Amino acid sequence: MTNHSNRAAAAVGMAAAGAAPQQAAARPASTLTLLTLAIGFVMAMVDLTAVNTALSDIARDLSVPVSGLVWVVDGYTLTFAALLLAGGALGDRMGARSAYIAGLGVFLFGSVLCAVAPGGAALTAARLLQGAGAALFLPNSLSLLTHTFEDDKVRARMVGTWSAMVGASSAVGPLAGGILVHAFGWRSVFWVNVPLGLLGMALAYRLIPAVQPQPRPLSLLSHGLGVLALAGLSFVLIEGPVLGWTSAPLLAGAAATVVFAAVLVRRERAIAHPILPRALLGNGSFAAANATGFLINLAVFGQLFLLSLYIQARGADALHTGYTLLPMMAAFTLGNFSSGRISARVGLRLPLVAGLSAGAAMGALLLALACWMPAMPLALMLAVIVLMNVAVGVAIPAMTATVMQVAGKAYSNSAAAALNANRQIGALVGVALMGTVIHALPLWSARLPVAFGVAALAFAAAAMLVHRHVHLPR
Repeated sequence: MTNHSNRAAAAVGMAAAGAAPQQAAARPASTLTLLTLAIGFVMAMVDLTAVNTALSDIARDLSVPVSGLVWVVDGYTLTFAALLLAGGALGDRMGARSAYIAGLGVFLFGSVLCAVAPGGAALTAARLLQGAGAALFLPNSLSLLTHTFEDDKVRARMVGTWSAMVGASSAVGPLAGGILVHAFGWRSVFWVNVPLGLLGMALAYRLIPAVQPQPRPLSLLSHGLGVLALAGLSFVLIEGPVLGWTSAPLLAGAAATVVFAAVLVRRERAIAHPILPRALLGNGSFAAANATGFLINLAVFGQLFLLSLYIQARGADALHTGYTLLPMMAAFTLGNFSSGRISARVGLRLPLVAGLSAGAAMGALLLALACWMPAMPLALMLAVIVLMNVAVGVAIPAMTATVMQVAGKAYSNSAAAALNANRQIGALVGVALMGTVIHALPLWSARLPVAFGVAALAFAAAAMLVHRHVHLPR
């Protein structure tokens, strides 16, 4: 460890111990540490959302059909979700800092391959590699947060700020992508990751204390079964509206998904060292918080997908769609920034229940307005969505901090990987569900009430789960 990182670690330790004269000195070190651990996921989120604004240029330049564009977007999410648990397990074996830096390197290499891709197949393959890198660095960034910030209240505030940075990157991603594509072409969306990735790797090496590996068996067969099961589910969800839900390929994919999942569950019950430690599997608070993450992403990403198409159906181009969505996405950031301070004062459970309940109420209001006014003014719709997203934005960091607090240091990598895998699966299901709504209902006057109803039900179910099953000290 360098002298600089020793000073940073010492400053954080004294601040956590309550040494008032050192608090001012600890803040810059804590801030820089937080930025270092956020840079990877911020880069990944900007890349993910910015790609959507580049799709028309990619299609024109590489002659990629619409189905190929879907895989360019969803291929990243597929490997991201499928490999997150393996990423957490690898972090346990090789140390969280080493895994974080390695993940950034894989993501950076995938970005370069995206930028030089000669065709749609090569671009999709490179996107799969990007997702694998993100699956390695994301759970380990959260684990490093847990190890670096010892105090529960300080950690809650830092997780809230970390989530706010991620939320801000999601908000500005479409706009940043539109500017880059307009000025430099679609390949610049990937080239911009090169300096950011190199900076993140260098800062992590210099500033983040190394974490001792926690050697535990890595079941490659179990992880492989999980990847196959999720790949089959992704195929069914993505291709269902295109091939038909009763087509032979879809039925075969669904059968394979069930078989792989059943074998995985049976194996996990039998082996001595399952993918998730049994201490976590038997914890009701952990299970409820993970289910909450699934439901939140189902509602949020399903809504984002449908609204993006709705705004463009009203005549907006990609850049103007990004401008329109900016307040909606920025609302999450506002809620995220507030969450850490609220949680530090009243604990994690209240922001979770209150934020999700308010989100469900706003979803119900949107459903009522969409039924009452089929031609609802866009400004009114977005205003209510902003209120809903602020409330849910308060709940998201509290949910993340709940999972990490329940898991503790011993299981932090596995817990972070499980939470984010569930969230990515929720996003896949949400987008697929909204795709089904679009195919089944030809008119937007029918699509919007269903979409808002789904969001309201998802947030209400999540609030009920937290209320009944999450029990944490104040």
